[in-house]
Amino acid sequence: MKTYLVGGALRDRLLGRAVADRDWLVVGTTPEAMTARGFLPVGRDFPVFLHPETREEYALARTERKSAPGYRGFTVHAAPDVTLEQDLARRDLTINSIALPADLAGAGGDFDLDLSTLIDPFGGQRDLRNKVLRHVTDAFREDPVRILRVARFAARFDDFTVAPETLALMRGMVAAGEADALVPERVWQELSRGLMEATPSRMFEVLRACGALAVLLPEVERLWGVPQRADHHPEVDTGVHLMMVLDMAARLAAPLAVRFACLTHELGKATTPADVLPRHIGHEQRSAKLLRAVCDRWRVPVELRELADVVAREHGNIHRSAELGAAALVRLLERCDALRRPERFAQALLACECDARGRLGFEERPYPQRERLLAALAAARSVATDAVAQQALDAGATGARIGEAIQRARIAAVATAMRDEATGGPW
Repeated sequence: MKTYLVGGALRDRLLGRAVADRDWLVVGTTPEAMTARGFLPVGRDFPVFLHPETREEYALARTERKSAPGYRGFTVHAAPDVTLEQDLARRDLTINSIALPADLAGAGGDFDLDLSTLIDPFGGQRDLRNKVLRHVTDAFREDPVRILRVARFAARFDDFTVAPETLALMRGMVAAGEADALVPERVWQELSRGLMEATPSRMFEVLRACGALAVLLPEVERLWGVPQRADHHPEVDTGVHLMMVLDMAARLAAPLAVRFACLTHELGKATTPADVLPRHIGHEQRSAKLLRAVCDRWRVPVELRELADVVAREHGNIHRSAELGAAALVRLLERCDALRRPERFAQALLACECDARGRLGFEERPYPQRERLLAALAAARSVATDAVAQQALDAGATGARIGEAIQRARIAAVATAMRDEATGGPW
């Protein structure tokens, strides 16, 4: 039995990046022998075990053979006769197909990188030096998830290019219908991870280049070619703007929920290729409708759906909030459920800031709407609603009249804050 450190840990060390997770490959043994040594089996589709002390993952060397379309259409062979090179050959990219004997990696996985000790049968080090994402063998075509993985790696390593032969292979897989067979859980897993990379736009650039975006997110694909409004840089179309928004979200270290809201907030600007509305009238409600379809298709978590819906419906009003009086501001806060969920409202404002600054020449501009609306929310939430309700009850009010009294008090509090702003006060 031989054990090797494989994959991302070696890739990242060669790139001078921090090593987060270590994956181990075991050659020449059986599941029964691993269990007898105290390893805990956790793999559902193929033999993977947790180390009894470090809890790191140890996978048995395996080969895979395509047996049906889609992500789950594989026959896995894991046995003592599977060699290290056979296992490395079934991996996705050359940069992930490098190995190091475990005895040179140290018990805790730390290692000094001596290039002469690396096992690299497919030229992964060469492709790291040349900044190329290249598939290992034609077996790449057997797993459609790899289309998404390549796109995600392009977002992480934004100065890498996809090898022409790999992009051609990905196009062929899409044309053969492999992308249609992807299961929602894996699509969302890869999309969400890609959104959290340093340059999310690169993921969508690669997905567009191979044709997968039109299959997985046609609502996003259709935004290219739709011009921005005359006052929003018409020389840049909506698809390009959307990519700038996503990269701004990464620059501002926005959480996943905000990045997803940025991705989906303008879907309604083009519901079909011919549906181009120069002023995008009513696109907010169309965006919210299309958002629901995307979330249902890829089983997006509820909390992300809810934030994205708020941003889709209200981002125009948030952008224009400087024009709103106290009553309109309170109604906006109510529609966003900001009084009950202030943290989510703060995330909605961050998404709107990304949208505003994701335009040519606007990248460094301030977004005062965010500070102003947070101050309005603080003023509205400062109202002692129990006391206002009691006063209304004492005056004979019931039902909806009590709610109206609370709303008036909130409007008054926001109006006072606005007067303070106008006179150089605390707001």
